[in-house]
Amino acid sequence: MTNPSEQLLKVKLGEFTLQRLPKRPLELLQAWDAADEYLLDTVAETLPSLTEPRILIVNDNFGALAVALSSFQPQAFSDSYLSQQATRLNLIENGISLQQVQLINSLEPLQGVFDIVLIKAPKTLALLEDQLIRIRPHLNPNSQVILAGMIKVLPSALWTMLERLIGPTTTSLARKKARLISARPDMNKALFTNPYPVYYTLENSDYLISNHANVFSRERLDIGTRFFLEHLPIKPAIRDIIDLGCGNGLLGLMAAERNPLATLHFVDESFMAVASAKDNFSRAYELNRPATFTVGDGLCDFEASSADLILCNPPFHQQHTVGDQIAVSLFVQSRRVLRKGGELWVIGNRHLNYHSQLQRLFGNHHVIAANAKFIIIKAAVKS
Repeated sequence: MTNPSEQLLKVKLGEFTLQRLPKRPLELLQAWDAADEYLLDTVAETLPSLTEPRILIVNDNFGALAVALSSFQPQAFSDSYLSQQATRLNLIENGISLQQVQLINSLEPLQGVFDIVLIKAPKTLALLEDQLIRIRPHLNPNSQVILAGMIKVLPSALWTMLERLIGPTTTSLARKKARLISARPDMNKALFTNPYPVYYTLENSDYLISNHANVFSRERLDIGTRFFLEHLPIKPAIRDIIDLGCGNGLLGLMAAERNPLATLHFVDESFMAVASAKDNFSRAYELNRPATFTVGDGLCDFEASSADLILCNPPFHQQHTVGDQIAVSLFVQSRRVLRKGGELWVIGNRHLNYHSQLQRLFGNHHVIAANAKFIIIKAAVKS
């Protein structure tokens, strides 16, 4: 168990206990980083000069910013269901009413004008572009826009994007390997048309694929998914197939084609991913095929023994942190949700060692296919 002192965020605005999601028995990582600390201490110096400031927080990984600023009733804008759940958890943990923070998902419209916009740099520049375009109409000449991140995850293209979409930037000195970038809104800039979602036609098909800004491999079929599609199972008797961590839903879309009697279930923690999957499946099948679409924490909302086949291309990072904790959590959930005889099919980079995790959880695993980069593994619930 993490030392309680290592879960305590200490900034000028106060001290707050914070946890990450998904929870792990032996959590080694904090729910905030030095960029959160830097951003909070910087904005704390500005707040006394403002009367009832309207604050927008963007990409708050586990709610550190929202919790620390909760007395100002901020709005928190995110594409991550886990981020929103962590924010709720950490508000409760600190005895703060959930009503103090308004949670907004990435596809909901923003309302009004914001005095302060605090942004944590996302992993995907396309997501940041989408967010800045959505935020720009809600600024005035005096709005403060501050982006924070660890120096190692701040590419030079980020400065260019901020200046193009918002206005002139200034950069802080580094502190604990974190940096802040402030942008002054240039009200003479014309508002930009949002280029997302983007579309492409799936190779060797007539399917038009829609991709919102935070969807992996937005502009073309990625090589891992292509390899998985070549080996998707055909099982005429199965009733329920889950595309777990569905992204734009290609695995489920093609599994539906190969298993015409099955009901498809698309699940992801990204609001944009599930919206893309729903758009793609609905366009392909209109109202002729039953399907469900869930934004959630993996399979937490699914009943036990409710699926026959789960297809999963698990993420091996959470925001900027690389690790297998998300994948292992999805494997554990899959074991509970699969019916007897049901199968979990997983694709991953060969070095990720998923086979040992599957063997431990299911008591079996079988390699379906492998190439120089990827491996597809099947694990079954014993009948």
